[in-house]
Amino acid sequence: MKGASILQDPSSFSQPDESVIKHMSLYFNVDFDKNILKGEAILHFNALKETREVVLDSSALDIDSVELEDGTKLLFGLSNHIPNYGSKLNITLPKEVEPNEMFKIKIKYATSPKASALHWLHPNQTSGKMYPYLFSQCGPIHARSVVPCQDTPTVKFTYDAEVTAPAGFTVLMSALRGEDKGNITSFRQPIPILSYLLAIAVGVLEYRTLGPRSKVWSESENIEQSAWEFAYIENYLQAAERFCGPYEWTQYDLLVLPSSFPYGGMENPCLTFVTPSLLSGDKSQADVIVHEIMHSWTGNLVSIASFEHFWLKEGFTVFLERKVDSSLISDSEEAKRSRDFHSFLGLKELNETVNDVLGASNPLTRLVFDLHHAHPDDAITRVPYEKGSLFLRYLEDLLGGPNVFDNFVRSYINKFRNKSLNTNQFKEYLLNYFNYDKRLENVDWNTWLYSSGMPPVIPQYDMTMATAVDLLLETILQGNASFSAADVQNLTVHQRIHLLQELIERPALPLGLLRTLGDEYGFSNSNNAEILYRWLRLCIRSKDKDRLTDIFNFVNHQGRMKFVRPIYRDLYAWEEVRQSAIVNFLKNEPLMMHVSAYTIRKDLHLDNL
Repeated sequence: MKGASILQDPSSFSQPDESVIKHMSLYFNVDFDKNILKGEAILHFNALKETREVVLDSSALDIDSVELEDGTKLLFGLSNHIPNYGSKLNITLPKEVEPNEMFKIKIKYATSPKASALHWLHPNQTSGKMYPYLFSQCGPIHARSVVPCQDTPTVKFTYDAEVTAPAGFTVLMSALRGEDKGNITSFRQPIPILSYLLAIAVGVLEYRTLGPRSKVWSESENIEQSAWEFAYIENYLQAAERFCGPYEWTQYDLLVLPSSFPYGGMENPCLTFVTPSLLSGDKSQADVIVHEIMHSWTGNLVSIASFEHFWLKEGFTVFLERKVDSSLISDSEEAKRSRDFHSFLGLKELNETVNDVLGASNPLTRLVFDLHHAHPDDAITRVPYEKGSLFLRYLEDLLGGPNVFDNFVRSYINKFRNKSLNTNQFKEYLLNYFNYDKRLENVDWNTWLYSSGMPPVIPQYDMTMATAVDLLLETILQGNASFSAADVQNLTVHQRIHLLQELIERPALPLGLLRTLGDEYGFSNSNNAEILYRWLRLCIRSKDKDRLTDIFNFVNHQGRMKFVRPIYRDLYAWEEVRQSAIVNFLKNEPLMMHVSAYTIRKDLHLDNL
C-alpha cells in the first residue's frame, strides 16, 4: 500500500515506531436517523522518538477538530482516499515531543453512513422487524472507519467508552459493561487489545445467563433457542483453561447477531459475535464457539504483528479448537478419532480452497503472504486456518505428540502474552524451546511457510469415522440401491456434512437420485445451515432449476461468507443462470456488510465495474 512505513504493517499508514497509542477514551452518540456515530476520541500516546508529527489511519471520517488535552488546536490534513484502505491522517504537534513523553490528542468527528466497519440495519433486516440495529466488524483493517487510529495489530491499547443511544436500546462493546445511566452506557477494557477487536452493537436486546461468567444476548425472537444452543459455554471455557491457562478477560458473553453478519463468529474480547446460522437445534456447531473461545489466548492475548502472519492467529486457534473439542469426550480413543476426523474435514476444505478456488500457484496459498500488493480482506480464506493448523499438527507429531507439544503451547502463550509477534519470532522460540532438537532439521521451513500450494507433509489421521461415510458414498454412487433414513441414522452431523462434501467433489448426480437423497436423508429441509448449504451446492451442480428460488432465498437471508461465496461462485459457473445470479447480488448488495459485498463482487467478476 502506498504511504505505509517500510518498517511497519504494509496495510497501515500509521507510524507506531515513532509514537504509539496506549489507551483510548471514546465518546459516541448513536444516530439511527443519519446512520452515524458522532463524538470524540481521546488518544493517549507514548513517544518512542523525537517527533512533531503523528500519522494515523482513517477512512471516510468527517473530522471536525483535532486538539491537545489543554484545548490547543492542532493542524491536521488528510491524504487522498485510497479505496479499501482509506486516508492518511497527518497531525502536527506544536513542538517536538521527547522519547518516553506521554501526550493526548482529542479528535472530534463523525463516521460516514457508509463506514466499512459499521452495518446499519433497517427494522425489516432484523428478527423483530420493528427496530433498527447496528453492529460492527472492524477486522481486518476497518477500525479506521470507526475511529482514527493506528489500525495495525502491531499496536495494542486499553480503552474506555461512553455510548449514548436511544431509549430502549441496549449497547454492547468488546469490553466490561458498566451500569446504564439514563441513555448512556459505560465500558472499560483493561487488557490491551488490537484495533480490529474494537466492537460495538446496538439493538433492542435481551439476555439469558449461561454460567458464572457468561451471558448470551440476542433479539427476543432468538433468545430462548440461543440459551439452549450455547448452554455448555462454561464447560468449553474450563476445557480451554486446562490447555492454555486462566481466562484473563473476566467476562465471556455471546451476541447472536442478525443474519447479515459475515462470519461464523468474531472473537471480540468479552463479547463474541456469532451468526444465527449456528442455531441449528442440535448443538452440533459448538466447534465454532470453541474456536472463538480459543482466540482469547491465540489472537487476542498473543497477537500477530501484521496480517501477513495471519496463520499464527488462525492456525493456532484451529489447532487448539480441535484439541479442546475432543478433550470433552471421555473415551480417549473416541476423542482421538474425533480430533482426527475433524482435522481430515479441514484438510478437505483446504484442498478445495487451494486447488479449486485460489489455484495452487496463488501467493495467497502461502502461510506467510505478502500484503504489499494484496488487501487483507482477500487473504481471509481457509488456507491460514487449515494449513496453519496442519503445520502445528505436523510439528506436534514430529516432536513427541500432545504431551510434549501441549507444554510448548502453554510456554508460548506465557512468553508472548500481551505482545504481537511474527513468524520468525515463533520459529526462533520453537527452536530454542526444543534446544534445536535434531528432529527439527527435517522441517522444510521454506516450503511450509513461503511456498504456494498444499503442505509438503500430510499427517496420518485415524480414518475410522471417514470410512463409515465412504461405505455409504460407494452405495450412493452406484445408484442402483434403495435409500432410507436408516442409512444415516448412526452418522454424526459432521459425518453427514462429510458425505455431502464428498458428493460435491464428485461428478454431478442425476436429478432423480439427488432428489431421492434429499427427501430420504432429510437434507433438503434441514435446519442445520452446514447441511443445507452443501445440499444447495449439490442442486446447483446437478442444475436443478426447481431449486433456484430456494438457493436465492438462502443467499439473500444468509450473510455468512463461508456459505454465500461458494454458492455465488457455483452459480457463476452455471452459465445459464449466471446473469440471474449477478442481478440477484446487485439487488441485495446494499443490504450486505462491506466485506461480504467486496469479496462477492470479485467472485462474480464485478470488482472493476
